[in-house]
Amino acid sequence: MAVQKLTKTAMAKKIHTSRAALNRLLDETDTSLALTTLASAAAVLGRQLKIELCPA
Repeated sequence: MAVQKLTKTAMAKKIHTSRAALNRLLDETDTSLALTTLASAAAVLGRQLKIELCPA
């Protein structure tokens, strides 16, 4: 977010969510986020979400 010069409020608006929801997304201890929200956040930051299943 710092590189794109986005505030939390501006980023929340871009991904069509609340500031509280964005705070939950950025909280590494909160595991209750949806993949669509994570993908939207990645897109706003000019990134792509990649999920990979690897052998154990």
